[in-house]
Amino acid sequence: MVFLYMSVLVMTKNEQEEKILLAFLESLGYNYQTGVSDEAAKASMAFLEKYSEDIEQADAEVTGGNYVKQADVEKLLRQRRKVF
Repeated sequence: MVFLYMSVLVMTKNEQEEKILLAFLESLGYNYQTGVSDEAAKASMAFLEKYSEDIEQADAEVTGGNYVKQADVEKLLRQRRKVF
C-alpha cells in the first residue's frame, strides 16, 4: 500500500465552517491536525516547516530511486491508446 501525503493549511472564517470541514474530513476517513494558532505568523511558520519537510521527503524518495521515468510514462500511454 502506498500512502501519499499532502499538506493543506485552511483558515476557516468561523466556528460553523470549521465544524463542517472537520465533519467532511472525518466522513472520508482523512487524518488531519487541528490547533494551529490563529496568529498569522505562527500559522505561516507551521505551514512552511511542514512544506519544507515534504520537499525533503520527496527529494529523498527521488534520490533513492523512487520515481517514474518519462520514457516509461510515454510507453504506458502508447499501450493504453492501443487498447482503446
